[in-house]
Amino acid sequence: MNAQTPIDMLSAQDSNTATSQPWVDAKRYLWVLSPAVPVLGIGALLIYRVAPKKMRGMAWVGPILIHVVIPMIDRIIGDDKNNPPEDVIAKLENDPYYARIVKAFIPLQYVVLFLGAYLYTRKTTPIADKLGLALSIGAMNGIAINTAHELSHKSNKTDQMLSLMALAPTGYGHFRVEHPYGHHKRVATPEDPASSKMGETFWQFLPRTVIGSFKSAIKIEKARLTRRGKGWWSLDNELLQGWAMSAGLYTTMIAIFGRKVIPFIGIQAVYGFGLLEVINYVEHYGLLRGKKEDGTYERTRPEHSWNSNNVVTNLFLYQLQRHSDHHAHPTRSFQALRHFEDTPQLPSGYASMLLPAYFPSIWFKMMDKRVAKHYNGDLSKANILPSKREELMKKYGAAIEDNAVAALETKVEA
Repeated sequence: MNAQTPIDMLSAQDSNTATSQPWVDAKRYLWVLSPAVPVLGIGALLIYRVAPKKMRGMAWVGPILIHVVIPMIDRIIGDDKNNPPEDVIAKLENDPYYARIVKAFIPLQYVVLFLGAYLYTRKTTPIADKLGLALSIGAMNGIAINTAHELSHKSNKTDQMLSLMALAPTGYGHFRVEHPYGHHKRVATPEDPASSKMGETFWQFLPRTVIGSFKSAIKIEKARLTRRGKGWWSLDNELLQGWAMSAGLYTTMIAIFGRKVIPFIGIQAVYGFGLLEVINYVEHYGLLRGKKEDGTYERTRPEHSWNSNNVVTNLFLYQLQRHSDHHAHPTRSFQALRHFEDTPQLPSGYASMLLPAYFPSIWFKMMDKRVAKHYNGDLSKANILPSKREELMKKYGAAIEDNAVAALETKVEA
């Protein structure tokens, strides 16, 4: 008899739905892995503080965790395609345990931020370690944007303010406005700055999404305030609230650690929101919603997002990889998100896709053929970078057509 993997055991527990036993979330206590990230950061930085010469690698704990450790464990542990049954969704949504896990991240996030700033600004910290520390804190604050994402979809004002707090270290408060009210409306269309196009490199996408999302957030917030009869300089302006939090945080850090902390603030912020944008690049690459006869786009469906069921990344990112269900039910809490069998699937988890996304030749080799296969070679249905349309349609459309003809000929000969 073959030994059971951890996912086999999770599946065995979830199979209780087929019996009279009540369904239990087999991952209930594994969700603490997300708020455990800053705890790991605190531990690593304290170890570095005690033995900086012997434990210099601890300064780089963030990039190592994101780009090496999580992808490696993802491959070992594998996938989890189990879904909560429909009759327990409401109960899951109303269980306060899950909301507490999400919110627990934020105070720990700030402890790591200030600890990292302290170590960065010490005179005895080597330059290479300073860079590692800034990137490590940026990695944690990048993951914190996912916490902000979970909270940004809630209607509760406290949750929305906590979302802004999680975004403050990266200076990305406008995400709280643009993501739920802009991206979710325009997703998988050429008009969405956060949906990448087939043939578009991450480095082309990055300035487009950063600038476009910023402008979109301002437009959305101006319109909201106008509807309420208020001007831009209102205390209700969520963008000003978020930017004020960032300004207050940065001012406090400079007051405590001096001007030498400014490079640290900048590096961690750019790397942090850069992680968000590379995930955005991955999530909808090349996917396009069709237009109806009246010129409007069809409703967002599961096939308009790339998905993955790598369980470890899902535990760290509150099942963000079940992205199709998130777009179908934006306010649904992470613990209730479901896997759809017929959605476009990534070759690996989000964490494993980050480095390939930075290298266009590797990324295109991995993903362009998947986009073409998803549309059965009809790339007129894909979201393609206009300057690459002719080249990609010729390359992948023809290749798929040739394969289909060859398969038909083989079938006839048989």
